[in-house]
Amino acid sequence: MKSIKHIAAACLVVGSLSITAVQAEDSATQADQALIILTSPSLQTQGMAMVLGNAMQAKGVSVDVLLCDKAGDLALKTTTSTTLKPRNVTPEQLMLKLQKSGGNISVCALYLPNSTHNKQDLRQDVSVATPPQMASMMSSSNVRVYNF
Repeated sequence: MKSIKHIAAACLVVGSLSITAVQAEDSATQADQALIILTSPSLQTQGMAMVLGNAMQAKGVSVDVLLCDKAGDLALKTTTSTTLKPRNVTPEQLMLKLQKSGGNISVCALYLPNSTHNKQDLRQDVSVATPPQMASMMSSSNVRVYNF
């Protein structure tokens, strides 16, 4: 009788491990997505946000960046920041690297109307995000949101 109970228990354990493995495989096949919301005027914070975005992208994560308030200036063609050590790169250079590798860069919907800039002042392929678009991304269970 004990042998039957042990066999039944072993089947339950193996069955639950198989289900867990299938669930893990299913979640691994879903595209990892990250949304970086950058509002800080600090060059080091802007740079670190872009460094981390590039690092996530290198691991296969699809990265979107939303630039708001003073950080929106990174999206401007005319912005040239001071280089940051140790690699002597600017936050906008790091942002362009992220974009070149498939990252999406956008400014928040309030940025242009509350500045002296217009859409033509933005770098190539930088878009203006819409609140419904961002709300959808932020509330998706497949997207991790990071704020800087």
